[in-house]
Amino acid sequence: MVSFKLEPGAQLSNEEKQMLREAKKRPIVYDADSPELTGDMEKAFIAARKEKPYKVEPLTVYVSPSTIEKAKSINGDYIELLGRLLDKAVNEYITT
Repeated sequence: MVSFKLEPGAQLSNEEKQMLREAKKRPIVYDADSPELTGDMEKAFIAARKEKPYKVEPLTVYVSPSTIEKAKSINGDYIELLGRLLDKAVNEYITT
């Protein structure tokens, strides 16, 4: 895996632009880790996007180990669960 940080205002070099032009001409190669998207997979991606259309901001919150264990015991994505609970708590706090 290759990762990089794109700096605001960064410009591609002529060599990088040429590499992109060449990459566009190459065929897509699917494998077990990157299979071709099926109609069902596409529908699932669209449904997931509609279900959670907002963007989130990363946040570090210190939570007791017992709370983490309780959240994990519910099954599913415990981080998402804690995020939803925090959203709900803030909304209730504001309206009271």
